[in-house]
Parts: sequence; C-alpha cells; structure tokens
Amino acid sequence: MRRLMTALETSRATVNRGIEILRDRFDCPIVYDHTERGYRIESTALDGTRRAVKVAELPGLWFRADEAYALLTAQQMLSTIEPGLLGNKLKPLMSKINRLLEADGLKASEVTSRIKVTQAGKRKLHLEPFQVVARATLERKRISVDHFNRQRGEHVRRELSPQRMVHYRDNWYLDAWCHLRNELRSFSVDAMSKCQMLHKDAQEVSDDDIQAATGAGYGIFGGAAKDWAVLRFTPERARWVSREVWHKDQQVSEDADGGYVLKVPYSDERELLGDILRFGPDVEVLEPKSLRKMIRNSLATATALYK
Repeated sequence: MRRLMTALETSRATVNRGIEILRDRFDCPIVYDHTERGYRIESTALDGTRRAVKVAELPGLWFRADEAYALLTAQQMLSTIEPGLLGNKLKPLMSKINRLLEADGLKASEVTSRIKVTQAGKRKLHLEPFQVVARATLERKRISVDHFNRQRGEHVRRELSPQRMVHYRDNWYLDAWCHLRNELRSFSVDAMSKCQMLHKDAQEVSDDDIQAATGAGYGIFGGAAKDWAVLRFTPERARWVSREVWHKDQQVSEDADGGYVLKVPYSDERELLGDILRFGPDVEVLEPKSLRKMIRNSLATATALYK
C-alpha cells in the first residue's frame, strides 16, 4: 500500500477506491495476499488453480465513455438493420458496457431512445435462413437453398458457394458462385428458403473477379458496365443530388444554366430506371438514346393510367 500511495502520490482511500473500480467495473482479478501483505493480479491456470501473474496490461476490454457510446450506437444501428443478427452474441459485452457508463453517470438507454434508424422498402427477412447464409459465408462452406426467382415466379434449388454478404438499400444480398449455372451471381437473401449448410468447402472466387462481376456497373445488379447514363438535374434538385454518390466512378459537372449533370456507368437498367423516375420533371436523360426511350415509354404508360 505504501508503494502504491507513493507512486500515485495519493491517499490510502484513493488507492482503495481505484482497486475497487478495477475489480468491480473492469473485472480485474486483484487479490490481497495476507502473507506477502500486498496486492497481486491473479489468473486461473489450465488445471483450475489460481496463480499470480505479471502483466504489462490489465485483462479484458477497456473503453472510454465516448468509445462505449460509439459501440452502443453501432449495436443499436445493427439491431435496427437486422434484429437478432448478433443480439445473443453481444449481450454479455453490452451488459458490461452499460455498467461502465452507469458508473460514470451516463445512461446507456439514451442511445436507444435518442438514435433512430428509419428504413424504407425493407423486405421481410426470416432469421434462420439468414443465419445459415451468414455462417456459411464466414466458415467458407457451401449451402443448398431453395431460391425464388421473382422475375420468372419460380423456385429453383441451387448449390451456392458464398463469397460475401452485402447490405444494400435496407436489404441483404449474397454474392455467390452458383454451381447450377457455373457463374458468379447476386441473390436476395429474403428470397431464400430451406437453407442448409453443406460439408463441402466453398469454391473460392478472387476479389478482383467478384468486383468485376458485381461492382463495376450500377447498384447491386451491377456487372461489367455496358453504357453510361448522362442525367441532367434542374438547379433546384441539384441542391440535393450534388451531395449524393450514385456510383464510385461517377462523373459530375455543371452546365451553363446551373443544372447538375451526372454521368454513371450501368449494366442493367432496372434499378437505374426506378431512380430516374422518382425525380419526375426534375431530371432529364441526355444519353444514351436507348435509356431515354425507356424513360419516355415508362412515363407515357404511367400517364395513360390517369386519363
């Protein structure tokens, strides 16, 4: 005790409080040795006996208040994105962080009540298939799934080698090698059922090949870009769109009238058409002609519904 008081230049009561904090809040196994009349850090050996250890760093996870809040915020957002995804795994850690914050007079409940993540267009996702897909992706195993093809309205049994999971626009997708079609494809996880992890190792696909197949074009349905869309937004709408990133390779400029010109690559028009149409009269497709014609036909069809 005298050595601690001298080294820390503080009183006996302050040292005792510090020891209590290390024990109670940080689970540090500090014990008092009556024989040696001093303190030591104890750990459990493989045979179950207790032994003193010399450590350069105290055990366990240490967080400052701001770091604990950041972790709680991330956990809250993750729970909103997909409830139950890591809930059981994070409960012990979250309980410890809550105690740390409360000891400093901070309320962990503030994170839940003050931070809200609103989702739009999220499709219902069953947790069991999701967990199978996630586990197989991490453990590098193949899966057998019943996949519903919405475009054709049919169920197809597939064997997949998961490569990576993608959370895009409030929904989960799986980039996987499809052994039925012998090619890399993206699948909506919510369209999967009867998921089973197989004992076979997943077929590996290089990051470069995954990027080339799924990342070059526009959105989750991207692939090798087949063309570039040139869009002109009105000066009023430009106040919003100019701060958006539609694609990592997008090109932007401003025309003489103050309009905002956005150029993005795409490989499949389906998602791009929806994004363009939601801006109504505030956007015009300048190029290519084929995309411009699709927008014109979609608007004409929609207008006919209201005659």
